[in-house]
Amino acid sequence: MSFRVIPVPAYGCEDVAVATHGPDEGSVFTGTEDGSIWRIRDEGRQVDRVAATGGRPLGIEYDGDGRLVVCDATRGLLRVDPATGVVETLADTVAGTPILVCNNAAVAADGTIWFSDSSTVHTLDRWKDDFIQVTATGRLLRRDPGGEVEVVMGGLAFANGVALGGDEAFVAVAESSTRRVARYWISGRRAGERDFLVEDLPGYPDNIARGSDGLIWVTIGSPTDPLLEKLMRGPLWLRRQVTRIPERLQPKEKQRVWVQAYDDAGALVHDCDVDTRDFHMVTGVREHAGRVWMGSLHEHGVAVLDL
Repeated sequence: MSFRVIPVPAYGCEDVAVATHGPDEGSVFTGTEDGSIWRIRDEGRQVDRVAATGGRPLGIEYDGDGRLVVCDATRGLLRVDPATGVVETLADTVAGTPILVCNNAAVAADGTIWFSDSSTVHTLDRWKDDFIQVTATGRLLRRDPGGEVEVVMGGLAFANGVALGGDEAFVAVAESSTRRVARYWISGRRAGERDFLVEDLPGYPDNIARGSDGLIWVTIGSPTDPLLEKLMRGPLWLRRQVTRIPERLQPKEKQRVWVQAYDDAGALVHDCDVDTRDFHMVTGVREHAGRVWMGSLHEHGVAVLDL
């Protein structure tokens, strides 16, 4: 396997998406902390700023019309046209309440958008508070093609990455705090039921995405931390105190590049743990044609791994 990093002229390339058709076919998109949306072409030789959301873009999806569906942590669910830079708001509230941390999405064949709202308590700048306190107020939301938005699942422990099953019979959503991927059945005899695609992951998942190989790729932002696990099982007053101590004394993510891939039955197919100091804390992943593209909340670039 070969691994390299492609620099982007801004910080915090949280997610990645690959254009599968149209004029941008083969291009890779990412969003950064300053609100920019970037397009990477020609193996990284050309990196262009194509839009600005005015917020903090996280998850990015390429839709069926050559546009991007962007989960912006402060502005909500957006649609971005990389050809013109036009940004359109698709949803910023649900059931009369604000979407507080719009995080990641998956777009169905009929245009339905399944997306996550990580917390109804804390905004993105306090994500660690929500993560460690395990508020379990995250939600999986659904926007139908007509624009109606509804809550499909609640009680999720920092709802994060979202991916559809291969036949769109289910939608999966990562729960970062509890190290598992929940599943909601959309159709078939189990429609309306919820269970888990994967439990007891070896670390804390962030974004997830279905690859061109038909697998669900899962980021492991950081491996399991025994001290953190103990704290998160402690009383609420203790969990709150941990997030109030100085940042330098709080538990830190490990220097690791780690992604896994699971089939629709929850069986592990790929376990890619890269030994490198050039990248860390993978928060976005996208497999396309045998290459695994990765983003990171804490990097000035995206990484690519050739399987």
